[in-house]
Amino acid sequence: MRVVAAILNRLLAALPRKSYLRLAPALEPVDLVFGDVLYEPGTPIGDVYFPTQSLVSLLTLVEGHLALEVGMVGCEGMVGFPLALGVNDSPVRALVQGAGSALKMNAARFRAEFRASPPLQRALYRYVHAMMAQISRTAGCNRFHVVEARLARWLLMTRDRVRSGEFRMTHEFLSHMLGVRRVGVTEAASALQRQKLIEYSRGNIRILDDHGLEAACCSCYEAVKAT
Repeated sequence: MRVVAAILNRLLAALPRKSYLRLAPALEPVDLVFGDVLYEPGTPIGDVYFPTQSLVSLLTLVEGHLALEVGMVGCEGMVGFPLALGVNDSPVRALVQGAGSALKMNAARFRAEFRASPPLQRALYRYVHAMMAQISRTAGCNRFHVVEARLARWLLMTRDRVRSGEFRMTHEFLSHMLGVRRVGVTEAASALQRQKLIEYSRGNIRILDDHGLEAACCSCYEAVKAT
């Protein structure tokens, strides 16, 4: 069961079999619940998570209450990656955005395994580099690109990480993710729907035209995907 779940997480699947088998006993299958907060900024990282069929948003908080998404973690990576850099506290809020399965490991055990496993170190350093690229691109995208293109990028990145073109997301939640007013999300979603790129109803989103949505999004999607 755990081997199958690990294959669904690309970071773990990239490890040599011997390295993965060393980690396997410490990996606990869990179900992440939509809306749950895994960490708050400045709080210790008690566990790390390897999403398999779930999605976690990394949010930066402004003035203690306004939240803006700066990154997302799905089946390609790990939530709690600051531990790989020797940082014990989370710099962001980690919010479950897409409910589903993940593998959890205690932070202390992760630190021990990380120190003992050069293959895990190499995989995590590559992943941290990719996350840095994603976060920097997201910052620029949120500042310079129009909402419609940003929404298209966000939908495609979500699709890639949950391995599905259908997911549930309210306008209110999307407004927090994109850092715009709810009316802006409504207008952008309506524009994509008029172009028959997506179908949106009662919080349910379905991508109808993958290639069309890729054409409608900004260059940030391909840039992040290439890292």
